[in-house]
Amino acid sequence: MAMAETYLRTVDPVWSRVLEEAKDAIRDEPLLGGLVHSSILHHSSIDKALAYRFAQKLSSAEMSEQILREIAELAFADDPTIIEAARADIIAVFDRDPACNRLIQPILFFKGFQALLAFRVGHWLWSNRRRDLAYFVQMRASEIYGVDIHPGARLGRGIMIDHAHSIVIGETSVVGDNVSMLHSVTLGGTGKEHDDRHPKIGDGVLIGAGAKVLGNISVGYCSRIAAGSVVLTDVPPMKTVAGVPARIVGEAGCAQPSATMNQLIEAQPSDKAKG
Repeated sequence: MAMAETYLRTVDPVWSRVLEEAKDAIRDEPLLGGLVHSSILHHSSIDKALAYRFAQKLSSAEMSEQILREIAELAFADDPTIIEAARADIIAVFDRDPACNRLIQPILFFKGFQALLAFRVGHWLWSNRRRDLAYFVQMRASEIYGVDIHPGARLGRGIMIDHAHSIVIGETSVVGDNVSMLHSVTLGGTGKEHDDRHPKIGDGVLIGAGAKVLGNISVGYCSRIAAGSVVLTDVPPMKTVAGVPARIVGEAGCAQPSATMNQLIEAQPSDKAKG
């Protein structure tokens, strides 16, 4: 057993730390023992634990936990990049959310991470032309988490959705790696188009609460979208945009806005001051 645990720590340090935190959680709050054991400690790997958590949260009278768990396990076995992305998402939440101080929290408690996991399973179904089942997963994730991500969208890894209430991401949206967004963000269309009609978000972008990015437009890498903005045109890389409609109000302010999570906009000098 000691040799197996040493090997586990070597090949999957994220899972190893989650196991240690699970034991600590039970010690600190014994009433959570059933939840922590069933969700974490009863499983031999992170993919088994995540399949169980996915199924437990999304099951209903319409679709049993066993069937959903089998679907998730099949998806993870067929496409290992789903679990790689999930690991990156967990680390992203831990690194960027000041309310997160343990890796176990996203798995057990944070609906942003859990909704992303559901999307990744739904996207696998969509990509394998099991589209009605993909729509079912989308529907259940929307009902349970208040997060509506079309299974046809393409999302990178290392994504953090903070609070994750009222998130909408359309079918032809593309979201890069290491993106952070807050609640009530919409990546939507502008009408009834049926072709490529949703935003393309570059790597390292920070999208503030309530921002709406609409249409087949590009948001350049490492840019910032201020809270409450409505973005209707392309955003260059490493810029900050704000307003309705949004306009460029300055530089991004740092190399990785999505990592620093700095949403303050420094005052820009007036034209008179510039003169």
